[in-house]
Amino acid sequence: MYARRRHTYFALMGACLALFVLAWAVVRLWSTEAAVAMCVVAMLIPPVAAMIANRRGPDDRWWDEYSGDPQSDEWWDELDGRKPPG
Repeated sequence: MYARRRHTYFALMGACLALFVLAWAVVRLWSTEAAVAMCVVAMLIPPVAAMIANRRGPDDRWWDEYSGDPQSDEWWDELDGRKPPG
């Protein structure tokens, strides 16, 4: 699950970088307006990529949920400074 989100993040960031490079290396020779538009689109990609990369999946453990593994839950409780339920 993490690998899929990581791959998506790097694909989006690669597209962002490609848009910037193509806009100012190639497209600006024919149309400055198109190059600026490409940069505006590229500017919107990093926040979207960060949201996708940091999205919580249905099987991801959240910081305040118990996983069911007693050793892991005990370790997390020790780090968080709290007692296990029940």
